[in-house]
Amino acid sequence: MNSQSPKYLRLKEEIVSWIAGGRYRPGDKLPSENELSEQFGLSRQTVRQSIGELVQEGWLSREQGKGTFVARLSGERKNAGGGKTVGLITTYISDYIFPSIVRGVESVLKDRGYRLLLSSTDNRKDRERDSLEMMLSQGVSGLIVEPTRSAEGNPNFDAYMAMQYHDIPLLMINEQYPDLDCPCVKLDDEAGGHLATDHLLAGGHKRIAGFFKTDDLQGVHRMKGFVKAHRERGIPVDPERIVRYSTEEKRVRPQAALRELLRQPEPPTALVCYNDELAVALLDIVREAGLRVPEDLAIVGYDDSFLATATEIKLTSVVHPKAEMGEKAAALLLDMLENGRRAQEQGWVYAPTLAVRQSTAAARE
Repeated sequence: MNSQSPKYLRLKEEIVSWIAGGRYRPGDKLPSENELSEQFGLSRQTVRQSIGELVQEGWLSREQGKGTFVARLSGERKNAGGGKTVGLITTYISDYIFPSIVRGVESVLKDRGYRLLLSSTDNRKDRERDSLEMMLSQGVSGLIVEPTRSAEGNPNFDAYMAMQYHDIPLLMINEQYPDLDCPCVKLDDEAGGHLATDHLLAGGHKRIAGFFKTDDLQGVHRMKGFVKAHRERGIPVDPERIVRYSTEEKRVRPQAALRELLRQPEPPTALVCYNDELAVALLDIVREAGLRVPEDLAIVGYDDSFLATATEIKLTSVVHPKAEMGEKAAALLLDMLENGRRAQEQGWVYAPTLAVRQSTAAARE
């Protein structure tokens, strides 16, 4: 509990976090006032004040002679604050492709009379839980989430179930947790990895290095597409040319791995990068080695972000729909909210395309 808040307010926040995190579900009985008083070292009057306010706000209900129970959020509670609100949780908000996704979501919500409540996890699981609890405490009508490190499991499963218990529709973007039954709007990342790799293979490149961030499923799928493209053309993949890294390693490991690969007797002639951000970072390593793009080394990025055309070498890149994806996600979520569509009947997968620019050319060999 926040030690700076009044005691009754700190207890309110704690009880709301129990409900938002799924520890107590609608219909569950809370500990008695005596038990709460003893557990938190508070007076009965302070506990009674906290419980009373939560009852008034629609979080709890009292039954004479039976105790205090968790209430299902009412329509009034979901629309608290005087209007319809949809939450959006992303790994990041202010950089790379995320502002475009946010603008796409916001444009549809605004046209339909909804407000947007934003939160960022900074790609941390604990902050994802904080964001989920905040969204439920704010009474959002529906929620769009980009999962945090989706390849590392879902420790916040109970918090997501709390959304379901309160009839709050959930939709995911870019990827989804396998243990959640909800719709997802995403790019076919395996096909995207395949498309990027096959473009190079078709140009005669046989020594291709792939760099993939594998703590999210997008990177895992892109890597699968990389391997599949080689297999289909009967070209073996050297395991040393597949570089896997985590979020914490993204500014160090890929760069160090490329330096080592370029020192080998048979260095790669082409690179497939997890995203444009990494491709631009690796361009510095290529220049450092005295090599030219694409004459000595071809490079393919991913996402077709503003970075793809921001450098002197314009990047060939797999196109991510960005704003269009945000618009589609918002439209599907509002359809679930307003028309009661079943979640498993929803979802959308974009087929990837490739924007071919200066950074790729046929292999010199």
